[in-house]
Amino acid sequence: MSGHPTYVPKSAAAKWLESRLPILGLAHSSFVVFPNPRNLNYWWTFGGILAFMLVAQIATGVVLVMHYTPQSSLAFASVEHIMRDVNYGWLFRYAHANGASMFFLALYIHMFRGLYYGSYKAPREVLWILGCIIFVMAVATAFMGYVLPWGQMSFWGATVITSLFSAIPFVGDQITIWLWGGYAVDNATLNRFFSLHYLLPFMILGVVILHIWALHVPGSNNPAGIEPQSEKDTLPFHPYFTIKDGFAVVCFMIFYFWFVFYVPNYLGDADNYIEANPLQTPVHIVPEWYYLPFYAILRSIPSKLGGTALMFAAVLIPAFLPWLDTSKVKSAAYRPLYKIFFWLFVACVLGLGYCGSKPPEGIYVVASRLLAIYYFLHFLVILPLLGQYEKTRPLPASIFESVLGERGKHLAAGAKPLQPGE
Repeated sequence: MSGHPTYVPKSAAAKWLESRLPILGLAHSSFVVFPNPRNLNYWWTFGGILAFMLVAQIATGVVLVMHYTPQSSLAFASVEHIMRDVNYGWLFRYAHANGASMFFLALYIHMFRGLYYGSYKAPREVLWILGCIIFVMAVATAFMGYVLPWGQMSFWGATVITSLFSAIPFVGDQITIWLWGGYAVDNATLNRFFSLHYLLPFMILGVVILHIWALHVPGSNNPAGIEPQSEKDTLPFHPYFTIKDGFAVVCFMIFYFWFVFYVPNYLGDADNYIEANPLQTPVHIVPEWYYLPFYAILRSIPSKLGGTALMFAAVLIPAFLPWLDTSKVKSAAYRPLYKIFFWLFVACVLGLGYCGSKPPEGIYVVASRLLAIYYFLHFLVILPLLGQYEKTRPLPASIFESVLGERGKHLAAGAKPLQPGE
């Protein structure tokens, strides 16, 4: 399918390395000549943005660890020390804290793009599942990182979320005690979370490598949702997509650094600048914005066990999309009904996020319950039924044709190109 030349080292050093460790050839075949569908749009650049943000989070995190003290009586003061006394400590701290939000923003866009264009369908099921694993690991990593400043919201957020495990029948109390390292959230809890927060990003990096490997087996999906038929349907990754991804990363960095330099605390909570106090509960415990939809589902159920089960189910259910969506057509561009329900689902998630940011009372609880019902109906009822009854639009014969329309049909057939106005 590729039709591109293989890597041939030119210098003596490159030939020596290639004969012993063919890493240059692997990079060349994976990131230089690898064929990608020629119709990829800017929604496909968020994979590269996520890779950039993951590296940025690891780099800033390693620097912060050098000055952080994972001890309950010193953690809050050590963060203040980083902010006030360490050269450029404020920059690393703000870059890391806002970087988590930027990572999840790019991750959610990346996932919703996959939902819209059917990137979870065969032959990319393993690719999608690995992406869902990355999402779950990122959720756990960010939660543990949020605890480390040991402010009021950090402490009480950890208390609320870890206590959910006590709802598990028979073993819940033992799991909670193990998570806490005792009978309350304290120094042992902080040490556990610090260790795991430092370890998990490197594990995520390993799964990302598997994710890229799984991507390079079938190749990228595309807006038309059809597989490449010939070399006319593809372009080499470099320079076409390296330049496109690079431009998108620069634009995203401008947005990211606007938060870092101008509104670094906008996405945080003011209560987290108050040192943790086990004797004073905040009026309204609110997690970070990227948890709010799942937090709304948790609070919408009166039962602690039921709410916990539904919250974890909401996080895990996207992994089963390859089997829940039974339609043979991938892209929403050719699925008129699915496109409507997709945007209703987006509105549902945004509504859940809004409800999760409000006090658990009155209309917000009712709205959370209705939106939670629709959330699961989308996956368990709507998608299977659409696959059976939806009338889809005709697919183009090739990616080349989908890009150029009528001109593509003539060129693909080897006919004389249409002149302007024909």
